[in-house]
Amino acid sequence: MNRNKSSALALSIIAAAVLLTACGKKEEKAAASSAPAAPASLVVKIGHVAPTSGAIAHLGKDNEIGARMAIEELNASGLTIGGQKVTLELLAEDDAADPKQGTAVAQKLVDAKVAGVVGHLNSGTTIPASKLYSDAGIPQISPSATNPKYTRQGFKTAFRIVADDVHLGGTLGKFAVETLKGKNIAVIDDRTAYGQGVAEEFTKAAEAAGAKVVDKQFTTDKATDFNAILTSIKGKKPDVVFFGGMDAVAGPMLKQMKSLGIKAKFMGGDGICTGELIKLAGDALGDGQVYCAEAGGVEGEAKASMDEFKAKFKTKFNVDVNLYAPYTYDATKVMVAAMVKAGSADPAKYLPVLASTTDYKGVTGPITFDEKGDIKNGALTIFTYKVDKREQIAVVR
Repeated sequence: MNRNKSSALALSIIAAAVLLTACGKKEEKAAASSAPAAPASLVVKIGHVAPTSGAIAHLGKDNEIGARMAIEELNASGLTIGGQKVTLELLAEDDAADPKQGTAVAQKLVDAKVAGVVGHLNSGTTIPASKLYSDAGIPQISPSATNPKYTRQGFKTAFRIVADDVHLGGTLGKFAVETLKGKNIAVIDDRTAYGQGVAEEFTKAAEAAGAKVVDKQFTTDKATDFNAILTSIKGKKPDVVFFGGMDAVAGPMLKQMKSLGIKAKFMGGDGICTGELIKLAGDALGDGQVYCAEAGGVEGEAKASMDEFKAKFKTKFNVDVNLYAPYTYDATKVMVAAMVKAGSADPAKYLPVLASTTDYKGVTGPITFDEKGDIKNGALTIFTYKVDKREQIAVVR
């Protein structure tokens, strides 16, 4: 065999080998492409908004932790929606209890295409933000906003899982007269949507029960000096002072009441009804001098599930529940339960299912929404403070 023939034969053998290898790779590729692909996990974004900076950041962080706890549990459970594996992602935003910042972060969540929003904490931020969520068709569940206007704007996307100010302020007004025997009452509010709303409902109920409102004063949610308004109130000799506002203002106010020698009983709504008030008021808290109501409450069998929740919360995050963490936890879970039942995280598809929620069993009790999006038969818990602890008096529905 000559040299040229030998070279040609070698080249043909190499070419055949390359062809066989290429064919093998094509067959492997074809086989791989025909194999069923593992189903991708669907990421569902849920927004949460509360003030995590500013004077009431302790309440905002409490709410956020409650939502985060629900998300973590649902992800660990192997959640599926419509037969597809789902991973929930919490997009947490800070509105600083400021209406302008509240609408800014609401738009941010709309732009992020969240499937739903749990929040906001305050009525003053919840109400303006609700318009943006409604326009985008995104369901919103507030775990703590109590101003009646929130669910009376006609928005089909707005829900809440606590009683509103009509119930909250009304119950406290009757309690002030019938139980505390208040005859002359002074009322202060912080000019926020929440503070004014609960103070107005308290005033109506107290007057209807026979009390006389001897003075009405107002402050702001950032004030620290109350001597002028308290001096005016002292001259009217009230036996009850009601404050519509938050614990960050109520604590210093109680201290200044004590220094001025005002011995009237002090009352407020859920905004002051926190464990943090004990630190903020110090020895001005007194023993059975301060009364408040939390817009929610459990009794009977439900108390065991709430106690279990609080124990798990403490173990997991090394902090005690401050106020509404159980409600953000339930709000998150009831929202996701509606997605599961609808077989879709598309707001347009699961919103009707959420609206028709009936007797969802939460740690805060059964959840059923009425035609406005309010919880049906919402509970209130009335508390007093005994030196260094908050003590439950009664659950009222």
